[in-house]
Amino acid sequence: MRSSTSKVIPSFNDTKSDWPNAMSKEAFYGPLGELVNAIEPHTEADPIALLSQMMVVVGNVVGRNPHFKAEADRHGLNLFATMVGQSSKGRKGTSWGYALKLAKAIDRDWVQNSLKSGLCSGEGLIWALKDPESEDGGEQILDKRLLSEESEFASILKVLSREGNTLSAILRNAWDGKDLNIMTKNNPVKATEPHISIIGHVTKRELNKYLKDNEAGNGFGNRFLWVCVKRSKLLPEGGNLDQAQFDFYSDFIKRKVLEGKDIGLIKRGKDATDLWRSIYSNLSIGHLGTFGAVTGRAEAQVMRIACLYAVLDGKNIISRTHLEAAFEFWKYCENSARFIFGESTGDEVADKILSFARESEEGVSRTEIRDLFNRNKSKIIIEGALSLLEEHKLLEKNKVNQNGTTKEIWYDIRHKENKSGGNSNELAG
Repeated sequence: MRSSTSKVIPSFNDTKSDWPNAMSKEAFYGPLGELVNAIEPHTEADPIALLSQMMVVVGNVVGRNPHFKAEADRHGLNLFATMVGQSSKGRKGTSWGYALKLAKAIDRDWVQNSLKSGLCSGEGLIWALKDPESEDGGEQILDKRLLSEESEFASILKVLSREGNTLSAILRNAWDGKDLNIMTKNNPVKATEPHISIIGHVTKRELNKYLKDNEAGNGFGNRFLWVCVKRSKLLPEGGNLDQAQFDFYSDFIKRKVLEGKDIGLIKRGKDATDLWRSIYSNLSIGHLGTFGAVTGRAEAQVMRIACLYAVLDGKNIISRTHLEAAFEFWKYCENSARFIFGESTGDEVADKILSFARESEEGVSRTEIRDLFNRNKSKIIIEGALSLLEEHKLLEKNKVNQNGTTKEIWYDIRHKENKSGGNSNELAG
């Protein structure tokens, strides 16, 4: 299989809220990327949706054994990913058809036994993986892999809002790979060492309507990869994928998945460690509002994805190329979340100032900011809002001399970067 190498990794200080730019070609590294590139001319599905769902499938089929450690926490390769379209015409379901076809080529037993749909309660999920009791009373651990493919993800979001529903808490523990329990007096149920993945399909309107602030902020939202997808092209006569070509790639992926089941602890190699140190501060930046809440596990998400690239290369060591590919994959998910959820800071005054500043490439003065609120906001409130925007690198202040008077001008970081011709934080490979 041919490989690709990355030369540049962009900074995270991108404040765009438009439909995200196409995922970088570096993310289409390895056999999954090769397969997607082979399928792409023959489908209306977004290649990003193809890659994302195939990654989730592989991460579940390979099982719980391959993992990495982040301090005391153990991370498996199970992913939660939701395909988000502007409308139902995003061909989200079409892309799932190809992921399912790959799954059948890799492991038909897994498709028969571990592929489910219809999440409606935490208890139901645990029962699907519950530990049966052996004859001597001891626990007998069976296959605990489960991928839930939810074509109507909005219905799950509605369930989360029901009083007393435990699905959100149990899904958070499932992503973490923790044992799952129903602590009822009469009928306690336990699922030990689960390996659970989720693929969801939803529209942007549904997501913004039904994902409540508490679920976005309590750790549910940031366990998901939010992936913007759309129809890639119109094919009135359909595609004509060569089955032999599909079989070539799927057979290769099957071999790597079988080998990957025996991989245990995965670590970063030296070149990847050097890169990790360079990008870690960017990954760890806390963003504001709902966008910040749903992207708050960037470090863990990038490492899980990097491990998948390594496993598909038959390695238990993450190389720089694997980490770069994962970084680019995450970058698209981050920009998708920015587009979906916006960049609200959660502070009404700060949001209004930011919107105002973005309308002027020349920046706005303190006087203009006070006038924006008809001088009805106190200096303390405005100071607090500006400090918030400056802290999170959304606005920057400069002292400017105008007619012999020094004025404080606030600039949108985006305008300043555009004038400078790019970002100074790019990492050369």
